[in-house]
Amino acid sequence: MTYTLRGLEPALFQPLFELDDASLAARGMRRMRADTPVGYPCRISLEDAPVGEEVLLLPFVHQDSRSPYRASGPIFVRRNIREPRRIVGELPPYLALRPLSVRAYDAADDMLDADIVDGAEAAPLIERYLARDGVRYLHLHFARRGCYACRVDRA
Repeated sequence: MTYTLRGLEPALFQPLFELDDASLAARGMRRMRADTPVGYPCRISLEDAPVGEEVLLLPFVHQDSRSPYRASGPIFVRRNIREPRRIVGELPPYLALRPLSVRAYDAADDMLDADIVDGAEAAPLIERYLARDGVRYLHLHFARRGCYACRVDRA
């Protein structure tokens, strides 16, 4: 089964880069510079920010529903990403380098199943979940810290 990974819409975040550090802090956000090649995974570009690039660390509601599974958590976003990345049928290094929690949801945004897998081995689990009746979409999370990584839909 072919699947598509979707990055977040940059328009949600770009105005935040114009705020000063005090205004960001008042919103529970922080401006940072990537200081390692792996460790600042951007949820728009679906890749780690390069060393030296400006990112924002901010809270984000990634499961905005009326179900008991409504959820939010911290994410990184990069400044100059103009289009959300779409990736079909493969897992980028951003995901393959990390253990992942794969969570399957139905049309009512209820979680039907979940498992933890090494990111490099996640494709078969993703395909298996998406092939199940009742599964509408998946969320991938970084298993160690639990942070939302991206949404996965059938292609």
